[in-house]
Formats: sequence, structure tokens, C-alpha cells
Amino acid sequence: MVKAIVGANWGDEGKGKITDMLAEHSDIVVRFQGGSNAGHTIINEHGKFSLHQLPSGVFQPDTTSVISNGVALNPAYLVNEIKSVTDKGIEFNLKISNRVGILAPYHVLLDTYEEERLSDKKFGSTKSGIAPFYADKYAHVGFQAWELFHESILKDKIDMLCDKLDVIMVHLYKKDPINRGELYDTLSSYGQMIEKYLCDTSAFLQNALDDNKTILVEGQLGTLRDIDHGIYPYVTSSNTIAGYSTVGAGIPPNSIKDIIAVTKAYSSSVGEGPFVTELFGEEAEELRKRGGDAGEYGATTGRPRRVGYFDAVATKYGAKLQGATEMAMTCLDVLGYMGEIPVCTDYDIEGEIVNRFGVTEELYRAKPVYTMLPGWECDVRGIREYSKLPDNVRRYVEFIEEKVGVKLTMVSNGPRRDEIIYR
Repeated sequence: MVKAIVGANWGDEGKGKITDMLAEHSDIVVRFQGGSNAGHTIINEHGKFSLHQLPSGVFQPDTTSVISNGVALNPAYLVNEIKSVTDKGIEFNLKISNRVGILAPYHVLLDTYEEERLSDKKFGSTKSGIAPFYADKYAHVGFQAWELFHESILKDKIDMLCDKLDVIMVHLYKKDPINRGELYDTLSSYGQMIEKYLCDTSAFLQNALDDNKTILVEGQLGTLRDIDHGIYPYVTSSNTIAGYSTVGAGIPPNSIKDIIAVTKAYSSSVGEGPFVTELFGEEAEELRKRGGDAGEYGATTGRPRRVGYFDAVATKYGAKLQGATEMAMTCLDVLGYMGEIPVCTDYDIEGEIVNRFGVTEELYRAKPVYTMLPGWECDVRGIREYSKLPDNVRRYVEFIEEKVGVKLTMVSNGPRRDEIIYR
């Protein structure tokens, strides 16, 4: 059986914690898309970790972690990330697809130079090379892991690529051409870094399904950053929805039996684009400061996240597009300081009240229509039973569940693995 864990919003919903928690009862955890441009923060008995490419199942000794073909893999970053985990005495079993795409240093350069060129029209890239990587992948000039071990294939492909790449570097960005020898040496070294982990992960996963193993597939970011269905062009360069996990992991579509869409008790986002419920000034800073275990700052970039009140319109859109069979809400404890809590239930677009999440231009014109709910003004951390939460907490959860239209089965009231309430 396959269970998918995905984001209902802009990312940063707390998927890492939910995956880490459910991995205890899973045989395999698979990262199926994205790269090192976003991270999952996990707090457990080993400490606090920010995972960017490793699946969130690495803390379970009996669970196999898989980086599948849909990922944009930066081997140099991965080696450092592995070290940050193993230095804590944690051992894990990792498999990497021999078809995974390799993110090269020139992808990072292209990403950085393009943001510089766009200036005030930039997309808010993390400059991790993700967009150039996927552009090369779909232009058929990217590198799959298996190619790193074939000298003639690698050298011929580098020459072909650099003939085009140097024109862009020199004439568009006014930078130096790519050193082809250095690029070959770097890519060859990447092969050595990951060789021991490589295998046909699709075959491995299909065999696991035949053996009735339990598999978690873990997405990066959320629906609203999906390349096709998000707030384009302020999106990531891969598909963040559960439907893509069958492609990104190489498993049959009918193997997915449960889809958990994760949302926060409020809204947060890193990056550019429309954000209807966004807060500013002191109100935003207060929520940002209280958010999560270390405040609302990106796990990868360290950038302050944009924050706002819960957006039921956006979350309903995100959860339905994911095909969510259930939802998990994180960071409920953060709102304990508020006497009254607004929830956005509709949008006002130039006088028309709508309940749809439209295209980017329409979202820029949308203003939130709020329903005010009473706060609980107390600390709810440490409570482990839903019935023991204050009445106003339960009203808040159940109101959101009704507006989104998907059952909220898990409520997180703290950042640690054990701070979770099942409904």
C-alpha cells in the first residue's frame, strides 16, 4: 500500500514532521520530486534537523529511504546532508534511482544570473539551480546518474551542452564560459559520491508492492507551488501534487490508497506571488516570531516567511487537487496568543464574492472575506486527546474542516514527533 504525504498550500506546512511520525510504521519512504530548494524541519529524540534531499524516513532504522527518479539531485549537497545526520550516530538505508537527474554547478550559476538579470521582476528563486535543471531535463540535455560512469557519453554530452551554454553565459549574462574539464571532473566525482546507493528504485518499489510493503511517498512544497496548478509563474519547476508521485517514484497509479494533505493552522509562504491573507508590520512579525519551534524562517534559505491568516479558499483548492482522503493540521499551538482569529472563507474580487482559487492575475485583485472565530488564549502543548482541547480550539478545527471539506484526522500542537493528536 502507498500513502502520499503532500502540502495543501505554498509549502512549509510541516510535512516533514508528519512523514517522520508515520515512517515508524512504514517499510519505505520515498522522496518523489523537487530538489534542495526547500527543506523539511524535523525535531525528534536525536535533535533538530533540516532535510533538503534526504527522505524524512531516515530516522527510522528499519525503514528504507529512497530518492527516486523525479528528484533534482545535487550530490555535493546530499553528501553534506548525509554527514549532518550520521554525525549524530544515526544509521539508515538509502537507495537512489539510477535514473535520477543530476543537478550540476552550472545550473546554480544559471539560476543566480537569471535572477540578477530579472532584477525587480525576479520570481523569488532560492538560486538552487532547480529551474535550469528541469529545463535541461525536458530539453533532453540533462544528466541521469547512470551517465556519470560512461566517459565517452559524458564528455560528448558536455561538449554538446557547452556549445550552447557558453553563448548564454558570455553574451547574455556577460560571464566566463564553462570550463569543460572542470565540469567533467565534477560530474565524475558526483558519480563516486552516490555510486554505492544507486539501483533501479522503480523495480525495488514494485517488488515491495508485490510483497505488501507499506510505502510513504513524500512531496516537497505544496499545491500552490505546482508548476501546472500553482500561482504561475511564482512556482517551483516540478509537480508537487500526489498524482505526480506515481511518475516521480515509478509506481502504478492504483497503488496509492491514502493521500494526506498537510496544512498549517495559519498561512505561510516563502517566495513571490499573490498571497491573499498576508499580514504586514507588527501583526506579521508577532505571528512570524511565534511560528513553529524557531519562528517562520525558511529551512533552506533562512528567509523570513510571509505569514497570514488561514485561507480556506486556497486550502480547499489545494486539498481537492491533491485528492486528499484526509488532512493533517500543524502549528495549532502557535495561535494561542490571539483573542480572536480570522479565517478567510471567501474572496472579494472588485465587489464580487467568490469561493474559487483563480489564476494569478485574479488572485492579485482578491481581498479576503473573514469569519471571526474566538481564540483560546492559552498554551495547548502537552495535550494528547482531542476531547481535552479547549472548546474554542475544537471549534476552530471543525470550522476549517467544514470549509475545506476534507476530514482533519491529525492535529499537531507542537513541533516534536510526539506532539500530535489523532481524531
